[in-house]
Amino acid sequence: MAWFSILIGYVLGSIPSAIWLGKTFHDTDVRNHGSGNAGATNTFRVLGWKIGVVVLAIDMIKGYGALIIARQLFSLSPHSTIIILSGIAAVLGHIFPLFAGFRGGKGIATLAGVGIAVFPVSFLLVLLVFLIVFLVSKYISLSSILGAVSLPFISFFIEGNDSPQIIAFTILIAILVPITHHKNIRRLINGTENKLRMK
Repeated sequence: MAWFSILIGYVLGSIPSAIWLGKTFHDTDVRNHGSGNAGATNTFRVLGWKIGVVVLAIDMIKGYGALIIARQLFSLSPHSTIIILSGIAAVLGHIFPLFAGFRGGKGIATLAGVGIAVFPVSFLLVLLVFLIVFLVSKYISLSSILGAVSLPFISFFIEGNDSPQIIAFTILIAILVPITHHKNIRRLINGTENKLRMK
């Protein structure tokens, strides 16, 4: 029955907050504007910071909630294989949402929620890397990529997470995030990536 938590993670991750809120309050599908992604960053750009903050919070709660539900229902360890797979399922649900034609966002906010639940210390340090890169470059994409790539090193060397499943999970994140940002990487190289300037 514990494997059922993976399905729960995917279903929660599939809640397309950016799409539903955009259509409800602005009659706008964010996937038709900006970068074309149904995530918090594009929502900030297209619909403004107020709804962007709400989308960001919901997307993080999806990842965090999926793991907390799994731990409470099935009494699982925070670092168990099922918990890790449930987190991956939530992120994949955000990227390929069941309720939005499998066209979602890049999963960064949902992944952040998973990180808070699995390795909170590492997450805070990765967040610090993210913020430093963003303050210097103003590129959300570059900040996300470098934060993700730093995660395996921070998790292993600083927080001491040496279990095979955690090592595999952090390496997967370090690989998955750049893959989902391949278009951004191309724009960064070409000098055409949009900067996000927050007042």
